[in-house]
Amino acid sequence: MLISAAAGALFGLGLMVSGMTDTARVIGWLDIFGAWDPTLAFVLGGAILPMAGAWAMTRRLAQPALGEAFPPKPGVEIDRNLAAGSVLFGMGWGLAGLCPGPAMASLVWGGTGGLLFLLAMTAGMVATPPLRRLVALN
Repeated sequence: MLISAAAGALFGLGLMVSGMTDTARVIGWLDIFGAWDPTLAFVLGGAILPMAGAWAMTRRLAQPALGEAFPPKPGVEIDRNLAAGSVLFGMGWGLAGLCPGPAMASLVWGGTGGLLFLLAMTAGMVATPPLRRLVALN
């Protein structure tokens, strides 16, 4: 649990230092036809490179140093749920300038907008399973 907490704290600190909790910067990154801000490309590269190395390392190891087994690689199938979830995630990210990780990290500096976003996101997560069951019944 301590290693997980330290990893989460490091992740949150990285989000704050990189500017991912600054909604204006994120919206600037997404505004490719307007006042585009390309600085978050470095954040993307800084995330992809270590993860590619980690995936390469897992091929050579039998098990992780701090766990029982590596999680399975995600599937490559693009289905209706993945496409719809991606569209909704992108719409929320573009409208609010926050996604789940930066929203939680933004709570550290006390923005009420971040808190409101986090509460709305949590409400959506709680409401989704019953809504999915309701839609499946019709």
